[in-house]
Amino acid sequence: MPRPFVDRPVGDLAAARLVASQAATHWGLVEPVLLRAGMNAIYRSGDVVLRVSEPSAPAVASIELAEILLDRGLAVTRPVRTDVVESKGLSATAWEYVPNSNSAIDWQSVGKLVRRTHDIAASDLPAAYPLPRPADFPWWDFAALLDDVAAELDEPARAGIVAAIHRWPHWTDDVNSVLCHGDVHPGNVIMSERGPVLIDWDLLCVAPPGWDHAPMMTWQTRWGGEASWYGAFATGYGRSMVGDQPAEAFAELRLVAATLMRLKAAIRSEDAMPEAQRRLAYWRGDPNAPMWQAQ
Repeated sequence: MPRPFVDRPVGDLAAARLVASQAATHWGLVEPVLLRAGMNAIYRSGDVVLRVSEPSAPAVASIELAEILLDRGLAVTRPVRTDVVESKGLSATAWEYVPNSNSAIDWQSVGKLVRRTHDIAASDLPAAYPLPRPADFPWWDFAALLDDVAAELDEPARAGIVAAIHRWPHWTDDVNSVLCHGDVHPGNVIMSERGPVLIDWDLLCVAPPGWDHAPMMTWQTRWGGEASWYGAFATGYGRSMVGDQPAEAFAELRLVAATLMRLKAAIRSEDAMPEAQRRLAYWRGDPNAPMWQAQ
């Protein structure tokens, strides 16, 4: 069972900092500054972004992937070095820094980018780059997640979550699968002066087309996005997936996964509990459930 290219957070930020510093020295860059940390530790070093992670495949495959996507005319970040710095089980790669214009995201253009991604044959990608399917993602193992959070999950919220899972018994069916970015949402789009740039291809996978529509289909109702965003995205893509059974399943089950993963994080750190409770309120059927906040 293939794993996503990056499927676990950087656990040791001190080690990540050391690797980023080593990479900056190796490439003759200024001392890096941490921008954010999650699945990757992201540093800025002048006009270069350093991504430090623990990939499931050779890190050079991400550079090869970007070059293929760029050759296909997709707006993605460009690698600025072709080699990789590795230390302490972590890998550092170097990418162009893309300034954010602070303009509203052009969702129609993002939809076009996703459609062009779906038109790429998986066989055209680097052989080393993993291409899992939705059921391969560990955060979509709902039975295991429910067991992990059982002690913290109240019965009304559990009932709502289990009902959602049972609504979509066929979500693992492999129907007309295509190459998918895997995580299309506002946090993975930089609105540059030249248009939207789609970033973070770590969850690239093979799935039905609705997999890439699902996040935006609920962004208004659960994450506070604008009502027009998904419509513009669908126009650019060439069709709406509202009413498409796989897409509707993915849209609701992504909310399940996001809730259970946040509750699991809250078990490890109480700082995550307020957001976990915001999400659980929705599953309890609270008509005044607050909007969720991306972490």
